[in-house]
Amino acid sequence: MEYGIGMFGDLQYDPENDTYQSPRERLNEIIEEVKLADKTGINVFAMGQHHRSDYAVPSPETLLASLATVTKNIKLSSGVNVISSADPVKLYQDFAMIDLISDHRAEIMAGRGSFIESFPLFGYDLNDYNALFEEKLELLTILNKQGEINWEGQFRPAIRQQTIYPQLEQEIPLWIAVGGTPASVLRAAKYGIPIMFAIIGGMPKNFKPLVEYYKEQYTAHGHDPKKMEIGVHAHTYIGDSQDEVLDKYFKTYAASMDRIGRERGWAPYTTQQFMGGMSKEGALIMGSPDEVAQKIKSFKEMFGLTRFIAHIDVGGPTHDEMMKTIKLFGKEVIPQLK
Repeated sequence: MEYGIGMFGDLQYDPENDTYQSPRERLNEIIEEVKLADKTGINVFAMGQHHRSDYAVPSPETLLASLATVTKNIKLSSGVNVISSADPVKLYQDFAMIDLISDHRAEIMAGRGSFIESFPLFGYDLNDYNALFEEKLELLTILNKQGEINWEGQFRPAIRQQTIYPQLEQEIPLWIAVGGTPASVLRAAKYGIPIMFAIIGGMPKNFKPLVEYYKEQYTAHGHDPKKMEIGVHAHTYIGDSQDEVLDKYFKTYAASMDRIGRERGWAPYTTQQFMGGMSKEGALIMGSPDEVAQKIKSFKEMFGLTRFIAHIDVGGPTHDEMMKTIKLFGKEVIPQLK
C-alpha cells in the first residue's frame, strides 16, 4: 500500500480585496511542502493541471522536474495530465527527462479532465472529448514501449519510423484517473493500466460496483490480477479534531466548492454537507490523525486499494496549514496504517 499527497496548486483567495495569491509565492510554497513530504516518508506526490486564474500550475511536468532535484525518494506523478489536449510525444519526452533526473521516480496519471479550459486553449474541439482521449492514450502506451514508432490516428499527424528520445531503462508507470464513468473504468481495465478513482463527494460505498467492474474486466482482458493496482484520491485535511477542521477550514473549502459550483449549476455548499462528508459514510478524509487513519483504512478494506492519494490544497489553505497536514499525515497517519 502506498500513501501520497495530491495538489491542484490552488491559490489562496482574499475575499476582502478580491485577489488571489501570486503564483510565484504558491509555486515556491509547493516546493517546500513536497520537500517536507519526502522527508516524512510519504510515497507519492501528484500534481494537477489547470489553466485558470485560481490555480498556479498549468504544466505539472515543469513543477515535477524542479521537484526531482530537491527530493530523494518520493514518486513524482501528474494528477492529472489532460492528455486529450496534449501532444503525447512531447508529454512522454518531458516525463522521460523527469524520470532520468529523478532516478526513475516519474509517473504519468492521465485523465480526460473535469475542467475544459485546455481544449480551446490548445485548439481542440470539445465534441471530440472522448475520441481524443482514446486516441492519445493509445499513442502514449505505444510510446512507453519505446523503440521505433509507426502510428496513425485521426487527430494527430502520423508517426513514421521515428524513435523518441531520450530512450529509458524502463517504462514510465502510467495510471488512468476516473470519476464515475463506466466507460472510463472499462478503458483502464482493457489496457491493464492502474486506475485512480476520484471520490470527492457523496457516499464512497457507491463506487464499489465500479471498482468491482474494473477488477472483473481487468482479468477478463487477460491481465495478471497480481499486477492490478487500484487507488483512491480524496479531499483531505488533518487537524487536532473535526471541530478544529470545521472552524479553520470550512469557509475556505466551501468558497472553492461554490466558485466551481456557480460554473456548473450546483447549489451553495453547506455546513451540513461538510459535516456529512466527514462522517464515517462520507467522502471527506478530514479530522484528527486517528480519524483520518480510520477513514483511509475503511477505504482500503472496502475497495482493496494499493494506493491512497490525500488531496490537500482544495480552496487554498495557508502554507502553515498545508505543512501541518503533511507532517501529521507522514508522521502519525501513515505509521498507523502501516
